[in-house]
Amino acid sequence: MNFDLTSEQEMIKRTLRQFADEVVAPGAIERDRTKRFPVEIFNQLAKMGVMGLPFPEKYGGGGADTISFAIVVEELSRVCGSTGITYSAHISLGGAPLFLFGTEEQKQTFLTPICTGESLGAFGLTEPNAGSDAGGTRTRAHEENGGFIINGNKCFITNASFAKHIAITAVTEVKDDKKEISAIIVPTNAKGFTVIDQYEKMGLNSSNTTELVLEDVRVPAQNLLGKRGEGFRQFLITLDGGRIGIGAMAVGIAQGAYEKALEYAKERKQFGKSISSFQAIQFKLADMAMKIELARNMVYKAAWLKDQGRPFSKEAAMCKLYASEICMEVTSQAVQIHGGYGYMKEYQVERMMRDAKLLEIGEGTSEVQRMVISRFIGC
Repeated sequence: MNFDLTSEQEMIKRTLRQFADEVVAPGAIERDRTKRFPVEIFNQLAKMGVMGLPFPEKYGGGGADTISFAIVVEELSRVCGSTGITYSAHISLGGAPLFLFGTEEQKQTFLTPICTGESLGAFGLTEPNAGSDAGGTRTRAHEENGGFIINGNKCFITNASFAKHIAITAVTEVKDDKKEISAIIVPTNAKGFTVIDQYEKMGLNSSNTTELVLEDVRVPAQNLLGKRGEGFRQFLITLDGGRIGIGAMAVGIAQGAYEKALEYAKERKQFGKSISSFQAIQFKLADMAMKIELARNMVYKAAWLKDQGRPFSKEAAMCKLYASEICMEVTSQAVQIHGGYGYMKEYQVERMMRDAKLLEIGEGTSEVQRMVISRFIGC
């Protein structure tokens, strides 16, 4: 077993850490307050060639692996969860389905602008009445005159305001009360397609979270992604990859909170000495460091299995579940170590704690992850 990063992965880590510290971190507090989407950051990431990192070069990508993708998500999330989730969703939810299931023509047309950063990637799955029960999809796509007419609603969709096209799931037929769900690529400028950005969120305030409304939206038949009726299977595969991204994001936020807590503990004086000399604080920091390291190893293992073409669904669920839950724990302890200052926005750990909560919900709740793991272990 070799736990060393490759020279390319090390370079990506160094580059993104410097970029995160110098470009992303300085405006994180203000973006959280104003809910301003960091357009300029993603323009710079596009110029750096990072926006299509794990996809082939012929589509404008970087030809890198999933571990490299996880490293980028982690480093961005370490200083700004909103930036991290935007990038993670762009790759794992926006680009991945097109790469995995698209025709060559669809990849050239729709994946290339995602890789170059011309368009952000997004995926239209969740609906108001179909959260964890994604099979409860109500959006309908009626086939007519060589195309599809789509009607329905999607909610909690990341990046849609900055996407030029979105793969959405819709019911294409119902037989014996069984739904045939298909994935269809829909241009966001299509007539009848509306993106609404008005959610008031607990955290991740500078990420773009939207509602989609589709009213008689017409798209050509060639916009069907993969085979008709395979949309359910496709989004399950897509979510497996997305869980690696959420796991990496959790590791990044936890790492950022831990670093803030460690720095504060060394500087903060109580009873005549720094609080880092108190065993109660040392034990908190030791547990934080240990759990982050375990979570990172789980994320990298799931990513490595994916890169080897081996089954990774169980490991993806495990890394997402564990990393998201220790992220909540670590950020909470970081606030505790800061005491009253931890409750103040300028110390940033309260933002990290708010941002962390979504990770136990998105890409399948913690309860869903335990259901997935239970099936794999034969329960």
